[in-house]
Amino acid sequence: MPSSKENESSKISVADFVEKSFAKLDIEVLAGKKGLHKKQIVSGRIQKLGLALAGFTHYIHEGRIQIIGQSEISYLSQLESAKRIEAINNLDLEKICCVLITKKLVPPEELLSIADERNLPILRTAQVSSNAISHISSFLLETLAPQITLHGVLIGMYELGVLLLGESGIGKSECALDLIARGHRLIADDAVLIKKLGENLEGFSPELTRGHLEIRGLGIINVRDLFGVSAIANCKKIELCIEFQKWKEVVKVERLGLDRQEEEIFGVKITKFILPVSAGRNLSTLVETAVRVHLLKVAGFDAAQKLVAKHSTIVSGQ
Repeated sequence: MPSSKENESSKISVADFVEKSFAKLDIEVLAGKKGLHKKQIVSGRIQKLGLALAGFTHYIHEGRIQIIGQSEISYLSQLESAKRIEAINNLDLEKICCVLITKKLVPPEELLSIADERNLPILRTAQVSSNAISHISSFLLETLAPQITLHGVLIGMYELGVLLLGESGIGKSECALDLIARGHRLIADDAVLIKKLGENLEGFSPELTRGHLEIRGLGIINVRDLFGVSAIANCKKIELCIEFQKWKEVVKVERLGLDRQEEEIFGVKITKFILPVSAGRNLSTLVETAVRVHLLKVAGFDAAQKLVAKHSTIVSGQ
């Protein structure tokens, strides 16, 4: 695998969560402001406090957002003040990164007071619980996803994300420029940010270099200004990897195309072609052809296998 920088410990502070999810959730902080930067969200799964308020706290998981909705507020409101305080203190508050109250419900004063004492952020949104959980889950799925930055180029071709790899100066960016001129789309050049979302690999560009290509002899060019907005895309699911190698360094040149090679990232395997690079080879045409070959194989058409089968039939008939 080419040089990379991997993010192994995915987490986000409650303060960053409030700021970045504000547009959809319009979150306000009711208590525990001192804990906003200290408390860390480490899981994309959401929990409702529910039975935990009644004393069953075995399944409160550390680093998860805890939701309080109408049923929890109603339960707490029917308790006497001393019982409310007991129920709240029994929650193992050190494990909880923050509590989100939905539907603009008014929490009991005891909860806010204890939260301030323990630096536990208490948040509130106007969204109902189901909508809040849906928005938060989607946000955290992407934010907390394992990610890695690879040295390469990511191009959108025929609805596929094609990752171009190879050592520096081998011609990846020049190939990408030719592909863009042919109508394909640039996602990232030089640094490709890859996130594992579910069982898929999604490729992005770091914000600083988005929409730009570095071409030796020309410098940095703005692809959007030169080719229009349709020449760039924000992200793409990576489904094919093509690695450029100097011809003299290729250990084995694939002649028939029967041996399937793979690149593995975060346990996800994607089909890989190794293209030998030498003077006079049209890399952009080779890349386009490789993508078409891959699409045909996915659809069940394999020219190499058909040729081998035809050859076997002829030989056996002699």
